[in-house]
Amino acid sequence: MTSEIIHLSEKHPEATLTTFIAETPEEMPFNKKRKAVLICPGGAYCYCSSREGEAIALYYLARGFNAFVLRYTTRREGGKYPIQLIQASQCMQLIRNNAERFHVDPEKVFVVGFSAGGHLAASLGTMWHKKFIIDELGIEYGINKPTGMVLGYPVITGGKYAHRGSIDALANLPSATDPDYLNEVSLEKQVSKKTVPAFVWHTFTDTTVPVMNSLLLTEAMAKKKVPFELHVYPYGGHGQSLCNPIVGSNLSYCEGWIEQSVKWMNLI
Repeated sequence: MTSEIIHLSEKHPEATLTTFIAETPEEMPFNKKRKAVLICPGGAYCYCSSREGEAIALYYLARGFNAFVLRYTTRREGGKYPIQLIQASQCMQLIRNNAERFHVDPEKVFVVGFSAGGHLAASLGTMWHKKFIIDELGIEYGINKPTGMVLGYPVITGGKYAHRGSIDALANLPSATDPDYLNEVSLEKQVSKKTVPAFVWHTFTDTTVPVMNSLLLTEAMAKKKVPFELHVYPYGGHGQSLCNPIVGSNLSYCEGWIEQSVKWMNLI
């Protein structure tokens, strides 16, 4: 495996993309063109969780994906919406523009996110086509569109079932109340025919980000006839990542989610 850290801009030195690329010896020709995952860790838009970065990347790497971990600008660095979405779009462009160097299939680049990182991943999956992103980056239409999105216990809504800490931190405000902002970051309201397919998992007993977040998103997708796979496990707390001791979790009941996500991505 080879790895490097790429800085996304001089203005935001904290924003980086870390690559996890399988080596390509002659006896392993498969590695010359792999599917890819762009991983967005959680952290309530206040920091980027290490538990939802490298450990996830290494798992996917071992199962045939080259992986990229985005450490986006958070409230800690003065980040404010939509800078995180701009950075995620920039990473998708970077991966596709360097598909040969990174040994990835540009047609199979997925976005994976957890908690607030799930909100970022789902923002990309629902709003990749927005004019403000294309204008800001000067990118080709569609180059930032994920092939699909994998969302773990995602923050989705700014409404009744919001994880208020994430929504406020995304706005970089003590309390975000502007109705236009809350409407835009409520991703169940952003679902359209342009939304990409999704694999979503959550626990019913999550007391930090209520399971209604995932249900609101998938209900909206069902209404628009956008395909998804949804897993709701009957118990387990928030932030379980791989759901095994490697990341400090003993929730082995749920650890099958990631293998199911691999099967799902291999069907897309």
